[in-house]
Amino acid sequence: MSTLAISPLKNVGLCWNALDRAMRRPDHLPGMVALYGPSGTGKSMAAAFCANKSRAYYLELKSTWTKKAMLGALEREMGLPQSKTIYEAVDRVSEQLALSGRPLIVDEADYLIDRNQVEVVRDIYESSHGAILLVGEESLPVKLGKWERFANRVLHWQPAQLCDANDARMLAAVYPDISIEDDLLDRIIAASRGITRRVAVNLDRVANEARAAGWQTVSDRQWGKRDLYTGQAPVRGRVS
Repeated sequence: MSTLAISPLKNVGLCWNALDRAMRRPDHLPGMVALYGPSGTGKSMAAAFCANKSRAYYLELKSTWTKKAMLGALEREMGLPQSKTIYEAVDRVSEQLALSGRPLIVDEADYLIDRNQVEVVRDIYESSHGAILLVGEESLPVKLGKWERFANRVLHWQPAQLCDANDARMLAAVYPDISIEDDLLDRIIAASRGITRRVAVNLDRVANEARAAGWQTVSDRQWGKRDLYTGQAPVRGRVS
């Protein structure tokens, strides 16, 4: 998806405002912020856009990573040599974050809790006082709330928002050869339950169907009884 298509989306703006707030904070305020919400709301897309805009170091956590693997991936992202020990890696990463003045974005941040890596990130923050954006699922604030020393260093918790009509129009702009009417956009949003990824899937479905049918404009009436993607697997009919 093009930068022009994603930059005006609501969650991109919310993500950027949160990160910018951390980067511009006074020295006496904490420097971690969080963007959290349901899967498919475009959080990672927003984080990637903000990483490009701010030249942030970007780390997407994996479910299988140990502390050493996580730090090794971060060292590679920063262009640093691989450390032999965890404490050496924390020191190098923290120093690079402080010297560069660049923020750090940690995507899939729920794995910090699942893999017992919360204190590693807190150590990096304490040593660097850099701006850190955490991106995770809707339960992230509750999970991190159990780590009081960590949660107390979060400057701002930003909930991701569901896709609305304005976002849907921005996403539909990816298909300049097809005009999708507002009534069909409303139907798409309802079928998708506001989940941005599902809206994008439905827009692509509508655009492909319109091209096949030779339509330049598609309304709800034209779309008729054709299916829209809801995220649910189709139910198999009963075999007689």
